[in-house]
Amino acid sequence: MDFGWSQTQRQLFDDILRFARTNLNGDVVARDRNHEFGRKQWERCAEMGLLGLPLPKEFGGLELDHLSVALGLEALGQGCEDTGLVFSIASHLFAAAVPIWKHGSARIKSTILPRMSSGACIGANAVTEAGAGSDPSGMKCRAEKVAQGYVLNGEKSFVTNGPVAGAVVVFAMTNPAFGHLGMSAFVVEAGTKGLTIGSPFEKIGLRTSPTSSIYFEDCLVPEDHLLGEEGQGATILKESMFWERTCEFATWVGSMQRQLDRTVEYARTRKQGRKSIGTHQAVAHELVDMSIRLEAARLLLYRACWLLDQQQPAEKEVCMAKIAISEASIRSSLAAIQIHGANGVVTEYEMERFLRDAVPSTITSGTSEVQRNIISSYLGL
Repeated sequence: MDFGWSQTQRQLFDDILRFARTNLNGDVVARDRNHEFGRKQWERCAEMGLLGLPLPKEFGGLELDHLSVALGLEALGQGCEDTGLVFSIASHLFAAAVPIWKHGSARIKSTILPRMSSGACIGANAVTEAGAGSDPSGMKCRAEKVAQGYVLNGEKSFVTNGPVAGAVVVFAMTNPAFGHLGMSAFVVEAGTKGLTIGSPFEKIGLRTSPTSSIYFEDCLVPEDHLLGEEGQGATILKESMFWERTCEFATWVGSMQRQLDRTVEYARTRKQGRKSIGTHQAVAHELVDMSIRLEAARLLLYRACWLLDQQQPAEKEVCMAKIAISEASIRSSLAAIQIHGANGVVTEYEMERFLRDAVPSTITSGTSEVQRNIISSYLGL
């Protein structure tokens, strides 16, 4: 395995990092406090091409592989202080645009994907329900085949980008007796009769990424809005999860790098007893551990992406990367707060926001417990 970056990848990383630092960091504290989605920042990201990174060029995308997409989003996470915005971009890409690209009808792809790449249409994904989170086979949302297409009825919760979405990838049961094999996926466009968007949730972190419940009441969607075939929902969901658990979590790798850089600088310049606190072994060792966790998580991510690009089996490696990144992000955020002392809990220093934005990472895209269950099966347990 060679993780050496090509000149094109290096240029991509540098360009996105510079763009993010220059264009995306205004009023982040206020927008976080107000749970405000950065529409202007979203549009700037579209102009940069970030909303179509893996999509084919014919649909306005950049047609990048897993590793290149991960590098691009790592740069975005490192340069952009608005982790909620970055999370919304990743969800738009991997939970909505990728399934449509991979499994949508020709008409749906040609009409929706260019709008997703341009930022005109924000993508969302609706799979989780109040009683069916880690086990989607228990979902209650139903899709009944009728002459005109499919009629959806049910409720979805924790829909990232729900309040601002133009297109939602929805998973529903077409044949409940078959369990997960009876699950299908659909594209439901905003404004469709019978689709209702709930009020945005107030969350501990990722506050600038709008999240809500959505409701379907006799919601009719045309037959060509079915993704793939009936019963392929579980396969489509698993495929999109591979993208999420690697490329989406590259954003937290970038965020951890920014956190480490700022904490090292703080330890160098903050003085106690006429010495910088970084000269104290306890502080220095904590920073070393933060660096080790970051590098280990990064390498696990790169390996998982490399395997996916080689079209090799990678489920275990993808799960390992997801656990390593999410749990390192929380541990390092706690360490950064401790090193900053009282300043660590002050909003303007960003350290407390690092922690709040890290907490959801062990839950979204499959909890750490679910990842460990998958990995344990590869150990023969």
